[in-house]
Amino acid sequence: MRAPPSPRVARPVMYQRWSNMTFLHWRYPAETVQALVPPQFTVETFDGTAWVGMTPFLMEDVRAPGLPRLPWVSRFPETNLRTYVRDGRGRSGIWFFSLDAGRLPAMLGGRAGYWLPYHWSDMSVRIDAGHWRYRSRRIWPGPRGARCHAESKVGLVLTERERDGLAHFLTARFRLFSQVAGRTVTAEVEHPPWPLHRADLLELDQTLLDSAGLPDAGHDPLVHASPGVPSRIGMWRPI
Repeated sequence: MRAPPSPRVARPVMYQRWSNMTFLHWRYPAETVQALVPPQFTVETFDGTAWVGMTPFLMEDVRAPGLPRLPWVSRFPETNLRTYVRDGRGRSGIWFFSLDAGRLPAMLGGRAGYWLPYHWSDMSVRIDAGHWRYRSRRIWPGPRGARCHAESKVGLVLTERERDGLAHFLTARFRLFSQVAGRTVTAEVEHPPWPLHRADLLELDQTLLDSAGLPDAGHDPLVHASPGVPSRIGMWRPI
């Protein structure tokens, strides 16, 4: 099954590459997640349930148009906690519960530019053949010490049959939502289809779900992995 097409972001304000990403997803009752997102959004479901995703990865090649990549600020770990919603016009997108970044300037820029709930964290990503290991402990702002320690073993590329509707629902996402100074805004994101791989979760020690107000899901997450994709980020616009 093919992924839905990406929009074209003609005037990006930021270029990024999302590398060595592990997608961890849990099912939740829609009403549980709906209580944690702004009322102007409706939680999007698949097979009757909402999904919450935790995505540790390595951010690379970060730069604004016309500027070079800077070695220290253009590459750093990040871990996002997110769900999927629709706005009043029926457009599908991501709502972020939290974003942890390993660089203080990136955290400040994400908060100032898009008003996203970024946090500065002590983070690392270690890539050893097919083993991807992530470490994250939040520094500021709180809750201080919120963590995500994970290790995945990455396997073969998914077959065409395995790249089903659920895999695309969880990964083919081209819009984010936020609230800037009380206004609900959206920004489009352009990226090619994710090259998805099978993956096994070898370790997970995290408190990000609890920090976001989510209860224990009561089951192991669904796991995918990807070597990554380049992306073009558009400027936010009021809805």
